[in-house]
Amino acid sequence: MHSHDLLIDGYNRIKEEVHGVVGGLSPEQLQARPGDGANSIAWLIWHLTRVQDDHVADAAGTDQVWLAQGWAERFDLPLDRTDTGYGHTAKEVGQVRVASGELLLGYHDAVHEQSLGCLSGLTDADLDRIVDDRWDPAVTLGVRLVSVLSDDLQHVGQAAYARGLL
Repeated sequence: MHSHDLLIDGYNRIKEEVHGVVGGLSPEQLQARPGDGANSIAWLIWHLTRVQDDHVADAAGTDQVWLAQGWAERFDLPLDRTDTGYGHTAKEVGQVRVASGELLLGYHDAVHEQSLGCLSGLTDADLDRIVDDRWDPAVTLGVRLVSVLSDDLQHVGQAAYARGLL
């Protein structure tokens, strides 16, 4: 097994969990928040997908699906088009509203496909490439991909918990 196979398996698990959380929920359920300052399922899934889209596209030197494939227009959120949800206030979390679970899943699936395309051609040597030198130590591609994987799995777990509260 190659490293890219492990990464692909991990990213496939994110997609499976996202579908399991979102499937069958109404827009009202997706927007429900367990408390005033809590994140909704819609926000958690949108955010984890935006982070994956932003970070993987940046590392691979490709366009973000959100911008290039018109997802920003389909969601029509009252946020900056480049917003990923990082550092959102409770008010901003509440502004992430979706018309349907299908919209969330469509965007997630499009990002997943682009991510798999980036992951499938990676070699072990590629994982050592520096993708962000603003940190000390500098961030390698391997570290960035595992960071996205970890963050996404945490957020989808939070969304699963929120679904359980429904």
